[in-house]
Amino acid sequence: MSGQTNTERGRVVRARLLAAARELIGELGWSAVSTRVLAERAGVRPGLVHYHFESLQALLCHAALEEMRQMLDRTIAVLTSAISPADGIETMLFDLDQYNGSDPPSLLFIETYLAATRDRELRQRMSALVADFRGSLTDALTRAGHPSPQGAASAVMAVFDGFVLHKGLDPDLSAAHIAPLLRQITASEENGEHR
Repeated sequence: MSGQTNTERGRVVRARLLAAARELIGELGWSAVSTRVLAERAGVRPGLVHYHFESLQALLCHAALEEMRQMLDRTIAVLTSAISPADGIETMLFDLDQYNGSDPPSLLFIETYLAATRDRELRQRMSALVADFRGSLTDALTRAGHPSPQGAASAVMAVFDGFVLHKGLDPDLSAAHIAPLLRQITASEENGEHR
C-alpha cells in the first residue's frame, strides 16, 4: 500500500474488512466471527477492526446490509427492465435458482436474518431494506393494474425467501415448479393476464 495516502489506505483496509466479514459470516456463522479471525482473513492487524468500525458487531452489520442492498438493487433493476412485473418477478425467481441454501450468499442472508432476531438495530435496518424492496414491487404491480399489489408483493417476497430456504433442504426444488403459480399471483388484469 506504499505510495497511497492515509485516506486511500483507510479505504482499502475498510474494503478488505467488509469483504472478509461477508465471507466469514457465511462460512462460520455470525456469532463465530471474531476480531482476530476477521483481521487475519483481511490481512490486517486486529486493532484496525476497531479503528475503522465502532465494534465487531457494527462491522458485521455494515457488511451484511451492504451486500443485501446491492443484491436487492440488482433485483429491482431486473424488475424495472422487464416488459411486465410478472415477467420481472419470474426472472428474479429463476435468478434465485443459482442459490442452493448452503452457498455463501444464501448463508450470509440466513445468518443475517438470525442475527436480526437478537439485534434490534440490525432488525430495523434490515426491515427498512425489505420495506423498500416491497415498495418497489408494489409500485410496479400498481402501475400494471394489479388488483391487490401490496398483497401480491408480500406474497412474492415470502415465496422468494422460502424458496431459498427450502432449496437447502430439497435440492430438486426449482424455479420451474413455482413459476406458473407465481405468475398467476402477479399477473395484472390490465394486461389480460390475471385470472
